[in-house]
Amino acid sequence: MGRTEQRLAELGVTLPAPAAPLANYTPFVRSGSLVIISGQLCLGPDGALAPEHRGKVGAGVSAGDARAAARLCAINVLAQLRACIGDLDLVVRCLRLGGFINAAPDFDGLAGVMNGASDFMVEALGDAGRHARSTVGVASLPLGAAVEVEGMFEVR
Repeated sequence: MGRTEQRLAELGVTLPAPAAPLANYTPFVRSGSLVIISGQLCLGPDGALAPEHRGKVGAGVSAGDARAAARLCAINVLAQLRACIGDLDLVVRCLRLGGFINAAPDFDGLAGVMNGASDFMVEALGDAGRHARSTVGVASLPLGAAVEVEGMFEVR
């Protein structure tokens, strides 16, 4: 077991089987030392959306549940990354995370929700997990998910 997988185990995280795409796209693309991970939903280990992670943040989904959903998205991003490169110890750096929050029009806590993904990436990868980021509130997401996260990584 590599150091990153060991760190995940210490965090109590087991990466799930990567989710299959929901439409006509690939879950990841590698070009040289860059890997781009398509948006990942907040699917749990069973591959389903929990009721508390479905709907609009600020109108039925609490900020705390949305933050937990963002963390799940980041776990799923790493599952796709491992499927692409085989060994997470090959990650040089998480370059960017993009977050999409299915938010009520008056919900302004987007950054706090996305911290669920950002904090997890740093917990999992250490300093290599520090990244640039954008967070956008949206009107809806696939399957009614509360959060979706995409990523870009530099790898060896």
